[in-house]
Amino acid sequence: MSLKIVDVTKTYKMGSEIIAALQGISLEVGENEYLAIMGPSGSGKSTMMNILGCLDKPTSGNYFLGEKDVSRMNDDQLADIRNQKIGFVFQTFNLLPRADVFHNVELPMVYSGISASKRRRLAEEAIEKVGLADRMKHKPSELSGGQRQRVAIARALVNNPSIILADEPTGNLDSATGKEIMSIFDQLHRAGNTIILVTHENDIAMYAHRIVRLKDGMIESDSSNHKHYAA
Repeated sequence: MSLKIVDVTKTYKMGSEIIAALQGISLEVGENEYLAIMGPSGSGKSTMMNILGCLDKPTSGNYFLGEKDVSRMNDDQLADIRNQKIGFVFQTFNLLPRADVFHNVELPMVYSGISASKRRRLAEEAIEKVGLADRMKHKPSELSGGQRQRVAIARALVNNPSIILADEPTGNLDSATGKEIMSIFDQLHRAGNTIILVTHENDIAMYAHRIVRLKDGMIESDSSNHKHYAA
């Protein structure tokens, strides 16, 4: 699925001050692109990720997901879009500590109203895809950081989303484990997913095929990454 933001701004009020997090950004991402969004702290990359993920609405401008203008949708409609079209992977994994791997991965489908038998099949398939079939009954505390991120990726995949948004997905991992996780993203891209990666690490951005750099809420550069390497 393709996406497009047109002249998007995002402002926040802090006391009497108005903070401009995004200042008229326009960006198109084609179907099956692999894009990295980079920028220093305060550049607007997290705000942009939240808007792309339908977690937040722009103050002005438009956001088209496929043919739909999601910037005009209400909260319930946005929740449906998040559940059906977008898979999220976060730096902090965001797993339920008391639930085992299977139930963590199954959770998005519970909200989608999918039958128990279909949930089981799809959750097991997603867990197998990330190489954790033998850890299905383990709780997050019994897993390494890399394994927890694999669970988070399986959870992101389970509803078969068109777009995967990954926010600093290797930020809490050592470099060797980070390479393993980026290898999974590479496989997902080859399988047809659109991947948007937010990172401040150059070596992680190099896995993407295109790099957009933000500065002060604006796009500083947007270029193809001819040096990208498969994990």
